[in-house]
Amino acid sequence: MKQTKWFLSVGILCAILSGCGTSQTKDVCSQIAWGSHAAVTPQPRGDDWWKQRHQQILEQVHQKQPTVIFIGDSITHGWENKGKAVWEKYYSQYDALNLGFSGDRTEHVLWRLENGEIDGISPKVAVLMIGTNNASREQYTPEQIADGIQAIVCTLRTRLPQTKILILAIFPRGSDEQRRNKTQDAAYNPLWAKNDQVNRIIAELADGRMIYYLNINQAFLNEQGVLTRRIMPDLLHPEEEGYRLWAEAMNPVLEQLLK
Repeated sequence: MKQTKWFLSVGILCAILSGCGTSQTKDVCSQIAWGSHAAVTPQPRGDDWWKQRHQQILEQVHQKQPTVIFIGDSITHGWENKGKAVWEKYYSQYDALNLGFSGDRTEHVLWRLENGEIDGISPKVAVLMIGTNNASREQYTPEQIADGIQAIVCTLRTRLPQTKILILAIFPRGSDEQRRNKTQDAAYNPLWAKNDQVNRIIAELADGRMIYYLNINQAFLNEQGVLTRRIMPDLLHPEEEGYRLWAEAMNPVLEQLLK
């Protein structure tokens, strides 16, 4: 897997040394047109389980001081299920807090962050991976999704000024058609390409000081560049092996940021 090793080494250098091509701190909060479209308009969800999970998170943040927090959607939420053993192995030592909510889009994360989920804590690192649920809806353009991610980063920088932010590229995924075909793996497809368009934009948010960007997507693919059901059985959510690959690809950077 020479290709993967090369890819990750570039990601590590990019994140730690240069922040993907810029040495100057950017004002990540500038040019955000708050409320101009759905992705940058904080919005709660009406699901009972979602409200209950939000309340549970509020209780947790009053009881612990996590060193690392993970922010995202069902892929991050899944650390509590398929990824539980990997989480315990790598992240329990940091008293890590999981702020992943299944089905969330950028606007839902914004609402949660503005309504108590990071109040009173000061983690060393926040790991952020969000946007694939926006991408699956035609109403969101790649630019709007990137706006939403930038708004989240702005919120984190404002509310957690001492916390370093590690933005992860949105993971590869199957198309709706590929996912419906229960035996088909996922070659490159329009939804995957849309995520990649977002990734190219959000890479520019990195400043090499407090904001970092890392693309570990190659770690999930086979030698033909295909996303297999062995790693993501539904071509969206990782199996335990997928979470192990995630942790092993990300941890060299995370450990540097925690120093």
